[in-house]
Amino acid sequence: MVDAHYTEPRLAALYDPLDQDRSDLEVYAAMAAEFGARSVLDIGCGTGTLACLLASRGLSVTGLDPALASLDIARAKPFGDRVRWVHGPADALPPMQADLATMTGNVAQVFITDEEWGAVLAAAHAALRPGGRLVFETRDPARQAWLEWGRPHSYIRAVVPGIGGVEAWGNVTEVSGELVTFRTTYVFDADGAVLTSDSTLRFRGRDAVLDSLAAAGFTADEIRDAPDRPGREFVFVARRVPGA
Repeated sequence: MVDAHYTEPRLAALYDPLDQDRSDLEVYAAMAAEFGARSVLDIGCGTGTLACLLASRGLSVTGLDPALASLDIARAKPFGDRVRWVHGPADALPPMQADLATMTGNVAQVFITDEEWGAVLAAAHAALRPGGRLVFETRDPARQAWLEWGRPHSYIRAVVPGIGGVEAWGNVTEVSGELVTFRTTYVFDADGAVLTSDSTLRFRGRDAVLDSLAAAGFTADEIRDAPDRPGREFVFVARRVPGA
């Protein structure tokens, strides 16, 4: 199941206005340039901010997401007409030989079972050319980021053009092993509507991620620190093993 935050049109329309600082995506654009990538697959592209950014710089980009409401927003963005948008899970991808595959934000953590995670790694492997790279981020579970996800830390009120005043906040509802479940609540001034979106993320440890990459035919070249969350997040740079 995909979170309502991405599938419900009224909530998907809030994603960009309530999270306007996407300077973290420049790191991925810089890595595309660093690796000489000319074709990129953005897995879990959401509203398409990174995909459109890369397309604006002349790269061939495919954006994959299971949430149609988010893709509708992505298609309407500047340079959205230069991106190949694919609606569906990872196994919906057409054949390709991409230089780089990315998973930004929380994308790598939404695959909560080993089977789901293995499937998306297999799909990324199949979509990359031999030697192509997979780059994604995942939070370090030792830092317990969810302790700062309650209303006191997450409350925001904003006036969104075309929508009006909106309040939003999150609350953690369950922590069970590596799984953290939280609910985001949205209140609309225009009609008083209260909508919620429930999410579950899996906080895999560093070694578990490395093992899963090896099992999927990748070698981890390096693990970088996340510039926007220094010391709190891993950025894995993996390469498809030629011949694997």
